[in-house]
Amino acid sequence: PKPYVDGLGLLALTLPPYDGLHSCSFVSRRLNQLSGHNPLWRSLCSRYWLLTDADRGAGAPSWRALFRQYYLDWGRYLRHYAVLKTSWETLKTFLSQRCPRMIASLKDGAKEEELDSIETQIGFKLPEDYRCSYRLHNGQKLVVPGLMGSMALSNHYRSEDLLDVETAAGGFQQRKGMRQCLPLTFCFHTGLSQYLALEATEGRNLSDIFYHCPDQLAQDPSAIDMFITGTSFSDWFTTYVNNVVTGEYPIIRDQIFRYVREQQCVATTGDLSVTVSTAFLPELSSVHPPHFFFTYRIRIEMSSSASPDAACQLDSRYWKITKGNGEEEEVRGPGVVGEYPVMMPGKVHEYASCTTFSTTSEHMEGHYTFHRLGNIP
Repeated sequence: PKPYVDGLGLLALTLPPYDGLHSCSFVSRRLNQLSGHNPLWRSLCSRYWLLTDADRGAGAPSWRALFRQYYLDWGRYLRHYAVLKTSWETLKTFLSQRCPRMIASLKDGAKEEELDSIETQIGFKLPEDYRCSYRLHNGQKLVVPGLMGSMALSNHYRSEDLLDVETAAGGFQQRKGMRQCLPLTFCFHTGLSQYLALEATEGRNLSDIFYHCPDQLAQDPSAIDMFITGTSFSDWFTTYVNNVVTGEYPIIRDQIFRYVREQQCVATTGDLSVTVSTAFLPELSSVHPPHFFFTYRIRIEMSSSASPDAACQLDSRYWKITKGNGEEEEVRGPGVVGEYPVMMPGKVHEYASCTTFSTTSEHMEGHYTFHRLGNIP
């Protein structure tokens, strides 16, 4: 017989034609030998439990015994463990270097029986990927800044904590419009939460993650709209972690800011580069009436290799806003947020501003005007 690995990475056999008990005995003997093949179990331990030779250590059980040991504890999460474990470890490594105080806010993992108790308390099953993540880390302490990102304007601040499962269960929703929804995050300053749908009801799909938005024009006060941020816990969490560790979300004053920067939102003219990143603020937005609030962050940078003669000062700005219905609006004005930054080699100037849209699809484009200053001592 020839061994091969099936779709789950588990050992299987292709059997040639055989006759009688002799062939059966041979197959059984060979299967027994292969089932204890240490390199195979080492590969499975690496694939599913992310174990290395260092994790096993000298004098440790065989790889087969080690796989069984982990399977007894984590077996129900076989599909999710490696992905979520990798995301958590990647995030913690990054935070230890860039936002170390966030590490101290993380809670140890919940026990299996604790998650079972929460399911009994709320009367609904928790998604398997959610349970797996909370076995690894049971959210965080209620502190600021929150693990799930911040946003700040001159008169508005938001920072979202990842709720531990006990606190989340206390906020489990059964009211009309929000039935069977478990809060995932919470912001002290705005009261904003992201919710996880534990049942497909009231227009939601099972495992949808969303910000709720009251329908201000509906006669029924329980009517809500949703800004969906994920279709499963795994996708929601791993996408967020990837944005953090790749620098898509900048670190500002030891906090993760959820600005999004797209490649086409970078422009260079001579020695000056302008980068734009944007963020949607659901807590200041509504679907009915249509009012979508965005903040954007501008980074203006002059190359450090530029000549001193390239020094210049910003005079004015111009924006053209195109709405989803084709209507256009132009905005011109002096300076940026009341400032006229002077740019010299290696200088960086950043500022934040905001805008509102009335259609679901709009975009802004524009330019800045500078004047040369000549040689500056």
